[in-house]
Amino acid sequence: MMSHSVRWEILGLGFLLLALIVSGCGGGAPAGAPAGGGATPAALKGDPGKGKELFLSTCASCHGPDAKGLPGLGKDLTTSVFVKQQTDAQLLEFIKKGRPAADPANTTGVDMPPKGGNPALTDQDLADIIAFIRAFNPHQP
Repeated sequence: MMSHSVRWEILGLGFLLLALIVSGCGGGAPAGAPAGGGATPAALKGDPGKGKELFLSTCASCHGPDAKGLPGLGKDLTTSVFVKQQTDAQLLEFIKKGRPAADPANTTGVDMPPKGGNPALTDQDLADIIAFIRAFNPHQP
């Protein structure tokens, strides 16, 4: 019989998988400018080294450790046209909001929860993850 803590860990991993699935899903543009005070996403400078660590602990469960996606879960972020077309600010807002499975632009049919299911991620953490992703998939308007 599985212990209660193991079930929560499995549930948490599943939730994380769903969270980042949608970040690589093609289609639809995310919401525009961020709401609220503080630094704007465009003003944040990401650290790809920190971003890799965060990606591996949060995003890799759906997008794989190499960001090439996992079948039935997360999209390949290394070749994603959606990622390439979004500014860093747009990606940050997209990851913050996630994408439900019911969204017509969601091509996986799996929810991506806000912040990949990790509500502790800050805007700076997300900027770091985006900097890591940009190392292999740069923005091209």
